[in-house]
Amino acid sequence: MPTASPTDLFVVAVYLAAVTLLGCVMSRKTHTATEFISAGGWLPGWVIGLSIIGTFVSSISFIANPGKSFSGNWNPFVFALSLPYAALIATVYFVPFFRNCGSLSAYEHLEQRFGSWARLYSATFNILYHIGRIGTILFGVSLAVAALIDVPIWLLIIGLGVLVIGYTLMGGIEAVIWTDVVQSIILIGGMLVCVVLLLMNVPGGFFGIIEGARTPVENKLSLGSLDFDFSTSTFWMTLVFGLFINLQNFAADQTFVQRYFAARSVQDARRSVWLGALAFLPISAVLFFIGTGLFVFYSTVGNLPEGTSADKVLPHFIMSELPTGIAGLLIAAILAAAMSTVDSSLNSSATLLLCDVRNRFFVTGTDLSADAATRASNAELRFLRIMTVVLGVAGIAVALAMMDIKSMLDVWWKISGVLSGGTLGLILLARFTNATGAFGSGLGVIVGVTSICAIVLADMTNPPDWMTPLCDATRPILDYLHPNMAIVVATLLVVVVGAALSSKDKSVHGH
Repeated sequence: MPTASPTDLFVVAVYLAAVTLLGCVMSRKTHTATEFISAGGWLPGWVIGLSIIGTFVSSISFIANPGKSFSGNWNPFVFALSLPYAALIATVYFVPFFRNCGSLSAYEHLEQRFGSWARLYSATFNILYHIGRIGTILFGVSLAVAALIDVPIWLLIIGLGVLVIGYTLMGGIEAVIWTDVVQSIILIGGMLVCVVLLLMNVPGGFFGIIEGARTPVENKLSLGSLDFDFSTSTFWMTLVFGLFINLQNFAADQTFVQRYFAARSVQDARRSVWLGALAFLPISAVLFFIGTGLFVFYSTVGNLPEGTSADKVLPHFIMSELPTGIAGLLIAAILAAAMSTVDSSLNSSATLLLCDVRNRFFVTGTDLSADAATRASNAELRFLRIMTVVLGVAGIAVALAMMDIKSMLDVWWKISGVLSGGTLGLILLARFTNATGAFGSGLGVIVGVTSICAIVLADMTNPPDWMTPLCDATRPILDYLHPNMAIVVATLLVVVVGAALSSKDKSVHGH
């Protein structure tokens, strides 16, 4: 594969320097822990909406989605079609709820209903999920970019991780949001460049791509079968899966909930959700169209080296077909997608460690004087910045570990459902039922997470010898449920079991 020219490298370097500088500028506005977490609550909805787009489109989806439509069809696009429904539920039932709950944590209200275990459980596993996500994103983008600019993967992982830690550390959520805005613009610009060049190079342009995608063997524009079958990737299975995942983002993930507090009003917070959801639809469609265009291009006029995997087709196209300088813009877009995901994970996880761990279990303030309040605020800000570094280093370590154990990438996506399992169910249980107490909710989470584990085991290939009997025993589950249905089943079980058994324990333990 060709590598980047000096001009392309210059474009990438300018982009990285500009983003880092923007984050440093934002640091001058961050003087308190509240500003670090919520930017003082003054940001307009359109800014936060663009930030949500940047968080939605990770570097993995930027490369993988074109790869999916290149090698398959548009069935994964149905995932994006569920976003408006998730956004509707979020803006009606969750955005105003979180804005009025009196806490910057997405999980404090769970303690009031089910006890301190629910709050700590949800916060802990959300943090673990994001550490793994940071590592996965850093590894994935470094793996793709290393071949483009001829830089060792380990150096890219460390360099990119340090840059993101730096501006997130100094500027807090405001640096995260504004850099995400810039990164979203770069991302969209890079995508449009790819589309234009494909239209120019494929005979017949747009209609040539559409016609070429309708192969005699399969329709590569298909959204999947309309059968009500949830054991395979049908239209309905992907739609339901997408609804639950996107609802989990909007209602149970600190990275999204925290942005609601940064908005200057409830209306702006709602607008940000709608902007992020509705804008992601055409963005996702463009990514899948790029993959389809690449399929037609390399089936007709392009020359794709034999053995090139689907995920490497777009990087190959960037380096072999794009003009000098423009290729650098696309490399910057890939990096932008990674950075806008990592910075959000760092800031939100540091916030959870402050609100749900440090302030809940280790700090008790009784001195109400102004001096004491100032000292407490300074201590909180210092803690947030220290934790940002610690979390960033942990994410980098996970990414470096994936270099030696590349199968960890697949394993991570399987266990990520376990790490976040039960949280959405708890949130829905608290929001839509009268359930209280630890017994019903706790048993619901146990049943829900057990179901996730069973589905993950059923889908494992080449498991260790000691796990083979478990995998064989759970394999029949796949005759009825696609592995992606794990979050759907688990969430419903948490709600049903929790609501049914909550009357057995009406007490709420903890503060």
